[in-house]
Amino acid sequence: MNKICIVTATRAEYGLLKPLMHLIQQSDSMKLQIIATGAHLSPEFGLTYKQIEADGFVIDEKIEILLSSDTASSIVKTMSLALSGLADVFPRLTPDVIVILGDRYEMLAIASAATIFKIPIAHLHGGEITEGAYDDAIRHAITKLSHLHFTSTTDYRQRVIQMGEQPNRVFNVGAIGLDNIENLPLLTKERLEEDLNIRFKKYNYQVTFHPETLGNQTSADQFQVLLDAIDQQKDSFFVFTKANADTDGRIINQMIDSFVFKNPNKAATFHSLGSLRFLSLVKVCTAIVGNSSSGIIEAPSLKTATINIGERQKGRIQAGSVVNVVSSIIDINRGFAVVKELLLTNSLSSIINPYNNGGASEKILRELVNFLKQEVKYKVFFNK
Repeated sequence: MNKICIVTATRAEYGLLKPLMHLIQQSDSMKLQIIATGAHLSPEFGLTYKQIEADGFVIDEKIEILLSSDTASSIVKTMSLALSGLADVFPRLTPDVIVILGDRYEMLAIASAATIFKIPIAHLHGGEITEGAYDDAIRHAITKLSHLHFTSTTDYRQRVIQMGEQPNRVFNVGAIGLDNIENLPLLTKERLEEDLNIRFKKYNYQVTFHPETLGNQTSADQFQVLLDAIDQQKDSFFVFTKANADTDGRIINQMIDSFVFKNPNKAATFHSLGSLRFLSLVKVCTAIVGNSSSGIIEAPSLKTATINIGERQKGRIQAGSVVNVVSSIIDINRGFAVVKELLLTNSLSSIINPYNNGGASEKILRELVNFLKQEVKYKVFFNK
């Protein structure tokens, strides 16, 4: 029985991988292994490993890596702790393939360790571009360490091939997170109000803002501009989900807590909503606001507008429902006006999501099964 190891370090990443994890768990020929690390194990970030267990999964290994700081030095030290922990974990689990998603620094450590242990890597969401964050370079580095690639659009598949990866190992399956939208019975607005203990208003927004790690403005300055714009919005309610364990992520989270404390009738905040409540919230909102990939990838399938701030997501393929603004109060307020007009004119009903191929998890599992039937010794650079 082949062992497929899923590695997850954040709530968002786990939410995207969960449909694939269920399929592997149900397979007669595959054994699911799970490594939980990073923010999952931190009380400060909500101890979200408990959600993994509540969903019926068994976590095989937990690797503590987070430090109580989010400076560049602490991030590098966190990566070193991940490498050290994996030096013990991989010999115990001996997986046949590692599945990792995206572009976070924890995943670069995972991919580096797997390379030394000669464990093949399957990478999801390669080939994408996010010019405003160092995640961009990390994503491409992981691509070069990986043996099997699952991209979210045809253009991204071509970019992975352009980087020298064999075309017969690069598959455009669409965005895996959209499987949740197709499969989950989303909650009503009334149920959300009850579950989250909030009261919606005429206009409602989900806000997720992560540090723009290559930007010229500080994270605090960028986020303060957004809070000042939010403060000017009338008859509106804002639901914040907190930033990841990135450089300056804690600064943003402290500012969220302070704003919500001062404005309890205008805003609420949560460490993690889980896939069902998060997607349900985005569905009922006027727009998703911030710089999260969920505004680019998931929101269009929910027919919800996005106010995308700054350059963190610059370079990603976008649907017509995404309104791009710079980090200024005037331009962010323009974004609020545009999405209200989109709502008024029902312009979002015909939006097509460029990331939606459908059934990504099934396609990924099928190709994983085929890949594991092959003898994998080394990679060969593809010269087009």
